[in-house]
Amino acid sequence: MGVTSRIGVIGAGKMAGALVRGWVRSGIIQPNQILASVPKQDAHLLEPLQSLGCRSTHNNQDVGDWSDSILLGVKPGIIPYVAADLTKAPRGNQLVVSIAAGINTTSLENLFGNQFRIARVMPNTAVEVQCGASVYCTGSTATPEDCTLVEDLFSSVGKCWRVSESQIDAVTGISGSGPAYMYLILEALTEEGVRQGLDPNLSRHLAAQTMLGAGQMAESKHPAILRGEVTSPGGSTAEGVRALEKGGLRYIIMEGVAAAAQRCRQIGA
Repeated sequence: MGVTSRIGVIGAGKMAGALVRGWVRSGIIQPNQILASVPKQDAHLLEPLQSLGCRSTHNNQDVGDWSDSILLGVKPGIIPYVAADLTKAPRGNQLVVSIAAGINTTSLENLFGNQFRIARVMPNTAVEVQCGASVYCTGSTATPEDCTLVEDLFSSVGKCWRVSESQIDAVTGISGSGPAYMYLILEALTEEGVRQGLDPNLSRHLAAQTMLGAGQMAESKHPAILRGEVTSPGGSTAEGVRALEKGGLRYIIMEGVAAAAQRCRQIGA
């Protein structure tokens, strides 16, 4: 079943654009139910959404007047300016959904006031291909209907879980930033495949399919068990894993997650 709400989108960068494209492709929402806004100097960001049939404007107040719910797709430092636009003459009884890292629901409620209800979501860019990993929490005045809307929208482009707000920075370190870690690993696999004599396209597809399959298998069984199942004593995989462990791969990945999570905490401080 599709969503009947009118969705405003303020900011049309990579994450917001990926969400809109994912929602339209999933069929959860029709393009004419979306009104996107960016400053005039960023008009080119609207072109991919306009090509889908989405409405567009350069005035955030147009979004506030028209929308039932509003997705904030801007950087954290821009949110106060958006809040100033939307609170000049609020329509009222609207849900604001923020995907900005580090800005908690209390800060958002202080900025937007009691005319708006707040939800905070941390998705990742795989929403564009319906394989996203998203979590959300809500502000103090959000309703069960708001939760249903958030879950419907973000479950249509992957998987969505409700968490306590204290967990969102850690989630950002794993799944929010995680695609970049996966791409770095894919780059390394692809490049070494080429060095070993494989065609570059074949090497890239083999690496991507391997990661996809491993991820799907890890949904039903702990990765340590799966690693043990594929690592025969004295075999080639055992030697490969030994080399990775000797190089500190496990520790380096954990440090990357911790650094990303800590940066989110700094943004919100």
